[in-house]
Amino acid sequence: MAEKSLFAVLLRSPWWISFVVVGLITLASGVLLPKEYFVVGALSGFPIFVVGCIAAWKQLRAPSPTRVAQTLQAVQTMPWRGFADTLAAAWRQGGFEVQPLNSGAADFCLTKGGSTTLVSARRWKAATHGVEPLRDLRAAMEQRGATAGLYVLAQGSLSDNARLYARDNGITIVQDNALAALLLAKP
Repeated sequence: MAEKSLFAVLLRSPWWISFVVVGLITLASGVLLPKEYFVVGALSGFPIFVVGCIAAWKQLRAPSPTRVAQTLQAVQTMPWRGFADTLAAAWRQGGFEVQPLNSGAADFCLTKGGSTTLVSARRWKAATHGVEPLRDLRAAMEQRGATAGLYVLAQGSLSDNARLYARDNGITIVQDNALAALLLAKP
């Protein structure tokens, strides 16, 4: 789905906005369409109603902002071994087979359903993250035949060039809310 499509925007918006849009479509159908076409016009809002239900479900299951902040603060105080064990447990809970790696570019190899994902998480406390560790991760992905890559950071920021490099090379950045959601996920 395109990032700027109506459905994508509504999925990221508060759930009630979708229902307001459905109400407006129904109201406009009643005002602008002849009576015999009102039902057809009103039903045209059904896909948006479904998107609203999906958004409500996701937002209901999402951790609260307070819980996210507490989790991220706890992560920032963890030593590397504790953080690595916490990540591995979260991925195992998600159904992945987790293999720790001893390479500098990748820290974990995740497999699920025949696809392989390499994870770089060692620089998780660095203040700024540039392109170089992402290039190393990409090289490791090519060497191992991985279909995807994850770059995990708990604090600091990613440079614009690094963010563009990640986007263009199949590397997903896991930070802030995504990191908290991963660590707080329920089976």
